[in-house]
Amino acid sequence: MSLTVTTWSLEQTSPADLRPAPEPAADRGVRVVRAEVPSPELSRFLYTAVGGDIRWSDRLAWSYRRWQEYLGRPGVETWVAYERGTPAGYLELEPQAAGAVEITYFGLLPAFRGRGTGGHLLSVGTARAWDLGRRREGLPDTARVWLHTCSKDGPHALDNYRSRGFRVFATETTQEADTPTPGPWPGAGPTT
Repeated sequence: MSLTVTTWSLEQTSPADLRPAPEPAADRGVRVVRAEVPSPELSRFLYTAVGGDIRWSDRLAWSYRRWQEYLGRPGVETWVAYERGTPAGYLELEPQAAGAVEITYFGLLPAFRGRGTGGHLLSVGTARAWDLGRRREGLPDTARVWLHTCSKDGPHALDNYRSRGFRVFATETTQEADTPTPGPWPGAGPTT
């Protein structure tokens, strides 16, 4: 069975493009922290927990070694949002040629969607993409921050990116295999 998927590529070309979301109320205990130790276990957990119900499948077959190699690349960063100590979502940054930084993954665990955490996490993560070259030795200053989202992502994803100042620069529609995803472990996916 195939699935029609529309993918939008979006970008910011100046730090001034970023329009930060309001911070969540202090009593929610939301904080965004960089996972400074590359951890395949943590990254795979976040990937499956966030993407399990929206059909993320491209990294499901990655071996432990492949996760290690990817996460150990210079400048790759994982930023995790916590709400009262519980992982709520994450954002992954990958530096690329000519000062570009891609937000390769971004999303929230299902229980934390629609609560304002996503806008805040995207704001913090985008700001960290813009200052990545100043924070990490050997990387050029950031000249562009970009990402892509698709029709499989949550219903508010595209609006969140646009609200943070990202502009669409390309749109593509393709057919993909409708690959079931297990959530964080087999049998953990949504039951409908």
